[in-house]
Amino acid sequence: MITVSPLKDSTQKQFEQLFAEYYNELGCGEDIPHLLEEYVIPDLKAGLLHIDILKDGDTFAGFVIYQTDDINNEWNFKEGWGDIREIYVVPSRRRQGLGKFLLYTAEMKLREAGTDKSYSLPCENAEEFFTACGYEKTTAYNSDLGCSVYEKPNIQNKCK
Repeated sequence: MITVSPLKDSTQKQFEQLFAEYYNELGCGEDIPHLLEEYVIPDLKAGLLHIDILKDGDTFAGFVIYQTDDINNEWNFKEGWGDIREIYVVPSRRRQGLGKFLLYTAEMKLREAGTDKSYSLPCENAEEFFTACGYEKTTAYNSDLGCSVYEKPNIQNKCK
């Protein structure tokens, strides 16, 4: 059975392992433990972002990190919009709809929190995924991250 649930203390180690796999795959060269300890987990605990973890049977298979942009958040790119910050599915479980399931879950929770539009700053390899899920490439470009901005002005629309 496939489940998506908010990150808890009891699943934090599995998330951190998945996050490390994700960042290693991206080849960012970041200090992953520092990133987790100084930014990701404190922002989660402060309520600035949300992390949901995907479990397929007994296997932790992915996660999504998302937030509603707010002036009080250091990362506030499009105030009032939902931001799909990170989404990851382990390579062996890709192309089975799990990423779309994670994305749809995050969008549903963003709608419940009061926003009806979302954006993402996907890496080049993920642009096709976001396009298939109703996101449109805009003319905006984030030079800090080196990627285009993809928007979904109506997150009522599901992935195809």
